[in-house]
Amino acid sequence: MLVARGQDKLEKVAAQLRVKTRVLVVPMDVTDERACARLLGKAQQTFGSVDIVINNAGYHSRGLVEEVSTDDLGRMIDVNLKAPVMLCRMAVPYMREATGGTAIINVASLAGRVALGGAATYSATKFALRVFTFALADELRGTGIKLAVVSPGPIDTGFIMSDIDSVADITFSQPISTADEVAKEILRLCGNDKLERSMPPSSGFVTTLSYLFPSIARRVRPKLERKGRRTKRRLKSGMPNEE
Repeated sequence: MLVARGQDKLEKVAAQLRVKTRVLVVPMDVTDERACARLLGKAQQTFGSVDIVINNAGYHSRGLVEEVSTDDLGRMIDVNLKAPVMLCRMAVPYMREATGGTAIINVASLAGRVALGGAATYSATKFALRVFTFALADELRGTGIKLAVVSPGPIDTGFIMSDIDSVADITFSQPISTADEVAKEILRLCGNDKLERSMPPSSGFVTTLSYLFPSIARRVRPKLERKGRRTKRRLKSGMPNEE
């Protein structure tokens, strides 16, 4: 089941997948509670069970907190946190009835592992989603329902590439993943015993150091920001990115 607001883009993906499998396209807003309930019911009715839920929807309105509208602040909370929490809550009863392996994978961000100015609310929602995943995994221990969170750094999609100038310089100090790489990691998380995966692992190590040793983070931040600015200039000029 492919879920997003834009039906045209969903249909393009569905056309590629239908040569291999059965696909159902469901255009909807994940913040709509009734639509989420109908979605899970339709999945159960169509496919016989709800086996895997991937909470990947995201919204980001970049800028200082005092400059971002209250509507956009609320929208980030609703899409990035409330919606996946709600879908997890609704999916668990279906998954308890499933006979095979089941999994819920939440897509967070490296921005949820370290404070990021200009993205305070976005960082807060991804931090909260990460902690929620850990807590729910503890609640569901022994049920056979796998919980995990993937925390990518910058990804080569329109989410950041369409408006590079508004993205914090430090974001581009980290290696850029492809959507395909993230998707493959999500698939691996469905079947292994890992609770979290940072992408790439080196960036996960950097963010861990940052919140364990904030004084070190403050000292190295200017260097990372300079590196990020250089990467942004290369990307805008069409030059290949350097690791």
